[in-house]
Amino acid sequence: MIRLGSAAGYPFEGPRVLGGWTPPARPAVYAILCKPDPRARPGRYAVIYVGHSEDLSAERFPFRHPAAPCWIRRAGDRWKVHIAFYEVPGGGPGHREQIARELIATYRPGCNARQYDRAWRDEWIGDYTAPTTASVTRRGPDQA
Repeated sequence: MIRLGSAAGYPFEGPRVLGGWTPPARPAVYAILCKPDPRARPGRYAVIYVGHSEDLSAERFPFRHPAAPCWIRRAGDRWKVHIAFYEVPGGGPGHREQIARELIATYRPGCNARQYDRAWRDEWIGDYTAPTTASVTRRGPDQA
């Protein structure tokens, strides 16, 4: 098991070598990984692609996926490409997409054509108060 996400919140199965893996016919979020420095840090992985699927067995794994050439190039060899996946408990397509976007924003994987921003903008949330909190408007360090 490997934990991915902000505050390492999602328990992904794996990582496993993609070339010898048979994907289950289940919905999941998946991360393609490689080891950037396998000798000095053998247990450390880099996230190079994130996706989500209604059926992992339909994703054309291991190497017929449209992004597979990028994975192999980044890893240096097809046998150095790894996969980890997370079956979201009770999660539908929207929830899987949300998790995938969060992971893409967190790790900025180079093989994902589309990237997402991690920053929150004030207009997305706005200011509000509640009986148990003060105003949540963002303030700079000089605006206490």
